[in-house]
Amino acid sequence: MTLDDLRVFVAVCRAGSLSAVARELSCTQSAVSQHVKRLEKEVGIGLLERHARGVVPTPAGRILRAAAADGIGGIDHALRRLGDLVRGESGSVRVTTGATSVRHFMAEAIVDFRRSHPQVSLEFQTVSSSRSCFEALAAHDLDLAWITMGAPERGIELRPVVELPWVLAVREDDALAARSRAEPADLTASAQLILPPEHSTSRGHLDERFAELGIAQGPASGTGIADWDTAVHLAELGLGHAVVPDLPGLRGPGHPGLTLLPVPCLPPLQVGWAVRRWSALSPLARTFADTVGHSCGGRFREPGPLG
Repeated sequence: MTLDDLRVFVAVCRAGSLSAVARELSCTQSAVSQHVKRLEKEVGIGLLERHARGVVPTPAGRILRAAAADGIGGIDHALRRLGDLVRGESGSVRVTTGATSVRHFMAEAIVDFRRSHPQVSLEFQTVSSSRSCFEALAAHDLDLAWITMGAPERGIELRPVVELPWVLAVREDDALAARSRAEPADLTASAQLILPPEHSTSRGHLDERFAELGIAQGPASGTGIADWDTAVHLAELGLGHAVVPDLPGLRGPGHPGLTLLPVPCLPPLQVGWAVRRWSALSPLARTFADTVGHSCGGRFREPGPLG
């Protein structure tokens, strides 16, 4: 059993396909299969189940995948930190987050960090959800993930940074635009309510609150979107009312025809950092995380001390 065997196995579990991993690694599918077969021979049990559309880990495979991902993550962090020690300030910081987070939360911090650490490489991997961020942290050599706070994942530490109140984004010529706030009845009466993706963390928070308000599955008719900017754009086009967090920039000159109504019946959304282990972060990654936190803290109320 080698580290390469485990890396390839974790990649196959993540992709659900031998051929996809072969393309990613620029090798043959047979070579990928040999890594898995070596592991299966050593542990004495099958680790993958073959299906028409790919492969999935067996119960034994899931056990090995979880342990391997944790171990590889720790080794990668150790190697990164050793590299940073050798290079001094010329290391790198690798971040995974959603498509709009860099623009809304990190633009100012990136400029400040770059000025203070001009030799450091900042690398961003864009994913579509907090779940994908967790998977990227476990499977790749990444330092930080900026996510919507939800239930903690095994082997992942969460650190909330800011709380975002919800607003209802409507066109300024919409009947609701004259209101000072949006009430639960306004959410249920909306003909086209634009919501986060159905299986996203933020949608889960909304659905829980909708259920508390007596709406078991959320509004009956709605439009799902992949990111907050798309939701706001659809609202600007008059295609619905968008339930979105009060993000930086929404109240600026970039959205002159938009009215944002506070929605006090919805509890604020927490966003912040997820890492494998804070104590294992390189000094550079910790500095970047703190820089983003300070930048956001100037615009939003930060949550209380971490437990």
